[in-house]
Amino acid sequence: MLKRFTTDFTVEQNESIGVDYILLKLKHPTTLPDMAPGQFVEVRIPDTSGTFLRRPISIHDVNYGDNTISLLIRKVGNGTNLLGKLKKSDIVNLVYPLGNGFNLDKAGSKPLLIGGGVGIAPLMLLGRSLKSRGTEVSYLFGARSADGLLRIDAYKEIGKVEVTTEDGSVGTKGFVSDHNWLKDNINQFTSLLVCGPTPMMKVVAKAAKAASIPCYVSLENKMACGIGVCLCCVTETKDGHRCVCSDGPVFEVNDLNWD
Repeated sequence: MLKRFTTDFTVEQNESIGVDYILLKLKHPTTLPDMAPGQFVEVRIPDTSGTFLRRPISIHDVNYGDNTISLLIRKVGNGTNLLGKLKKSDIVNLVYPLGNGFNLDKAGSKPLLIGGGVGIAPLMLLGRSLKSRGTEVSYLFGARSADGLLRIDAYKEIGKVEVTTEDGSVGTKGFVSDHNWLKDNINQFTSLLVCGPTPMMKVVAKAAKAASIPCYVSLENKMACGIGVCLCCVTETKDGHRCVCSDGPVFEVNDLNWD
């Protein structure tokens, strides 16, 4: 069993990104343990009795030099809106690191990392980890419009970035599946590593299967406990029911009932 910790972190920075997102940077009191790209944390919502369940949040980035972890969070409800109000020096309790992340050895020499909406969050640490191994990293991001594309300049420091927007305000008009990397040039990549809305991931998985390219997806099922006890995040696989929080969240698409 993977070792997990429960620790009080201190807020270093809480930056608003657009209207709906925050970048929350938290400092560990001592030394951070190793965390794998694709893993997540369970965040306790402070100072309220109305949000007693923790919130599962992908690990966006890690800096072992200053012992900080960053979370890219979309404000969609009472709990995440309360996280948006945290101030510097506030205390936040995390259970971490949780789940099984991306297997870097299976990515190959030239993976394409695909993200939609806040699904881009785990792809920052994933890209950094791959680049540190000498891997050529490429990103393909999709959003409804230009204001839904988050931290693009930071991703460009890691690898090549291409974008699609549904309204055509920037990049290729349409969905990620409309970009020529997936339509015409998919075979230049050794794998597809994906996180985002399920319909988007299913379309990408279909393209990967047609091209016989390995595809790994990070599922975003609703979670409560984060350790496979409450069973609210169960997903169907070809080997039966699996908990996304403990058996995933990353799965090889051929293991899922997505046919």
